[in-house]
Amino acid sequence: MQQHAPPNFRLTVLNPGGHDVAQDFPDGAGETALPHPPTNFHAYASCTHGSFQRETTDALARDTPVLLLLRGDFSASERALETLQKAGRFVAVSLKETGLHQIANQLQNSARLARFVRIVQKADACLAPTPEAADLCRASRGDRRAAFIPTPYPIDDPRWNFSRPIEQRSGIFIGTREWDVPSRNHLAALIAARRLSESTGEHVTVFDCEGRKGARLLAELGFVPGKLRVLHKKLAYPDYLRELARHRIVLQLDTSFVPGQVAGDALLCRVPCAGGNGAIDRLAFPETCGFARSIAEIEQLASRLLSDREYYSEMVAAMVPVASKSLSFEVVAKQLAEFFGT
Repeated sequence: MQQHAPPNFRLTVLNPGGHDVAQDFPDGAGETALPHPPTNFHAYASCTHGSFQRETTDALARDTPVLLLLRGDFSASERALETLQKAGRFVAVSLKETGLHQIANQLQNSARLARFVRIVQKADACLAPTPEAADLCRASRGDRRAAFIPTPYPIDDPRWNFSRPIEQRSGIFIGTREWDVPSRNHLAALIAARRLSESTGEHVTVFDCEGRKGARLLAELGFVPGKLRVLHKKLAYPDYLRELARHRIVLQLDTSFVPGQVAGDALLCRVPCAGGNGAIDRLAFPETCGFARSIAEIEQLASRLLSDREYYSEMVAAMVPVASKSLSFEVVAKQLAEFFGT
């Protein structure tokens, strides 16, 4: 028999011992100056007007179902699970880092792997922001009480619309910045961007916070003088979105099967994203994402977005209608309510 969640469903996300401060989301996505933006796992709490906590006692005080994040060696998460279940809470669990390379790094230790399997089997359910992580949990549990629900983006909240008029956009924004993670393919993205810059005349913007090492690597790529713009300092999230929104496209070649924050950021700015095989990439940008596409194919799509005005306008116009079917706060909040209410 199904037990449906009430219409005033709230979710508490618990990251035991994490660094993010406790945060309530009474106003949903809220204003853009929030301590932590309504993205990633915070978005699950935000879209349900719930809360994000780091202490188990604070999660208990909310008297709601809990999404428990598994981090570190999982020991704090296991203790939190035991405490919450003793108090009668319904607890779903999720790995906090869900890229395939991150999962592999976390579970290559036998003791940690054993603890992960034990937690997943004890939990009431598993929730994952990628289909691949959901499959892992499903296999570890031996049942189908594991679901993929993408992390939502507040595309249905006008306060989080960072778009600019198309005529005010120019350039290629590189969505990756990690040189030392092979599956990010950061170097390949920069090489593709250089070729696109040479053929279209567009400038390229990249964040690089690695000091001399990053500067030396960028210098070897052979960009036309004046066509590579390097930003060295991290920006507050709203300022970062305003920077991204100035560009015509976002380019990445990430093959990590991550939740897809780069694509989500592009979505808030209504800027087409070329490349990337994350969950949000596949849902929001099915025609230009990197899933099942070669680098050459992604480069061709990026070139068309930069040179074909009609095609670009069509992609921008279709972006929110396509993404709203699976990524809006309203849609994901309903999915979470149904999942926790079953």
